[in-house]
Amino acid sequence: MQIRRFEPRDFGAVVNVILPIQRDEFGFDVTVDDQPDLRIIPEFYQRDLGEFWVAEADGRIVGTIGLVDIGAGLAALRKMFVAAEWRGHEHGTAAKLLGVLLATARERGIRAVYLGTTDRFLAAHRFYEKNGFAEVARSDLPASFPVVFVDTKFYVHRLDA
Repeated sequence: MQIRRFEPRDFGAVVNVILPIQRDEFGFDVTVDDQPDLRIIPEFYQRDLGEFWVAEADGRIVGTIGLVDIGAGLAALRKMFVAAEWRGHEHGTAAKLLGVLLATARERGIRAVYLGTTDRFLAAHRFYEKNGFAEVARSDLPASFPVVFVDTKFYVHRLDA
């Protein structure tokens, strides 16, 4: 498995990882059209200090993660999804994706990475907490943080500490 920068040809495969998790695993009635950032990944994520990566195994996209520059040395982690069969310690897909994101954020001078998630993603909460994220109140988010309608729980990972 390798982690690499998103390329426009990856669009369909990225959607095929994200939508089934959102819809089938967590029951969100959501489409690609409800997530306009997916149609403009280079313009939305791969600008300024941001980036978007995919995890690829055997020629297939099995995971995604995005870093959005929200200004003032801050960023948002978005679209972290790993196909069910590529989750867990044996593959380390999520850890590798997050490791690349945090290393890149540090290299680019980002001081803190924020994320929003739903209260349904319990395994994700444990993963984020194990990897240095601390829960924060919605009221403590930077004004530039892009809250998504399903977000009910928020975290920050401070890189300048």
